[in-house]
Amino acid sequence: MGVSVLAQTLKGSEIIKIGNEINELKRQGQNIANLTIGDFDPNIYPIPEELRNDIIEAYQANHTNYPPADGMLELRKQVSIFLEKEHNIQATSNEILIASGSRPLIYSVFLALVDPGDKVIYPAPSWNNNHYCHITGAQEIQVPTTPENNFLPKAADLAPHLKGATLLALCSPQNPTGTMFEKADLEEICDLVIAENASRQPGEKPLYIMYDQIYAMLTFGKKHYDPVTLRPELKDYVVYIDGISKCLAATGVRVGWGFGPEKIIGKMRSIVGHMGAWAPKAEQVATAKYIQNSEQVHSYLNTFKARIQDSLNTLYQGFQQLKAEGFAVDAIEPMGAIYLTVKADYTGKTTPQGDVLNTPADINFYLIKEAKVALVPFSAFGTGDDVCWFRASVGTSTLEDIQAMIPRIREALSKLK
Repeated sequence: MGVSVLAQTLKGSEIIKIGNEINELKRQGQNIANLTIGDFDPNIYPIPEELRNDIIEAYQANHTNYPPADGMLELRKQVSIFLEKEHNIQATSNEILIASGSRPLIYSVFLALVDPGDKVIYPAPSWNNNHYCHITGAQEIQVPTTPENNFLPKAADLAPHLKGATLLALCSPQNPTGTMFEKADLEEICDLVIAENASRQPGEKPLYIMYDQIYAMLTFGKKHYDPVTLRPELKDYVVYIDGISKCLAATGVRVGWGFGPEKIIGKMRSIVGHMGAWAPKAEQVATAKYIQNSEQVHSYLNTFKARIQDSLNTLYQGFQQLKAEGFAVDAIEPMGAIYLTVKADYTGKTTPQGDVLNTPADINFYLIKEAKVALVPFSAFGTGDDVCWFRASVGTSTLEDIQAMIPRIREALSKLK
């Protein structure tokens, strides 16, 4: 075909594939409750009014040229203050990199640290690590997780794979599960990484942790923990991913930040610069102004989080009710982010049309057509087809939408034989 091997072998997003199916049904006039995309409907969850006004003001002040390669200095200073205030994390402005959301930051971590053939470890399910491994030519090690452990890895799960590895990719609150590390579990993982690095020879590449905490401000009654706060001696080996995309419903505003060891952040800055993946200057100026005011940040967050939690709890309770009625479903109580982990174990069942549901994807497309509800099977996040668990994202649905979908799911599942 005259294209690169990478282009030939790159896999598309399963979520986008499901989204295309939904869009086709919508074009046919069907109303589908879309729980697939990790995004927000801005008509349901608009960004903070003050932030919107600050962005408009920044454009009116002609902040329309290139920003600095590592981000506006004022924003990096304010992010440093914000991290100290909200998470008790210390990072100087030189240890912070601003980019257009978390994706280019994650990609730049891989490009800065991982050579072709290097071992990268991540739990399954997890978001997009498989694709970044493929793009960088890494040797990917998927570590299976279980519902009993809230689909998060334990130290014992990771220990057999750490020898010689370059990167351990972790996320909490986790996409796709909405679950969070307990303090003791994350401490044990940190201790393994410390011990592994102590065993390496001078000049040998260390084991780094990429810690994605983009949902850290969206937690429900549970405390968020991070590696360096728990184990300060890891400071030179952890790169964090963070930003406003999720906590302020600002996915399209495209302001994210990574922070960590200055020498690595410097390399990431060069990579992001070559990609041109800077956050727009006006949005950076506005974000720097907005996050200075803790009172307005938390005023927005309190209302926003309460609404997200109501939606997640309603969906969770609906699945628990279905479970109590004898349906082969389950759900894990929401902890953080905008996701609920749900189970629908109906492989091998036959639809009213006589089709056998052989995979979680089959179950999902059956629910789309019969219940007008779209989920994402964990197989899209790296698990096998024997795992009948799904991600449900509530950011594009109203509470009323979620309440209305439970009876439709009940009716659709009742038809299976």
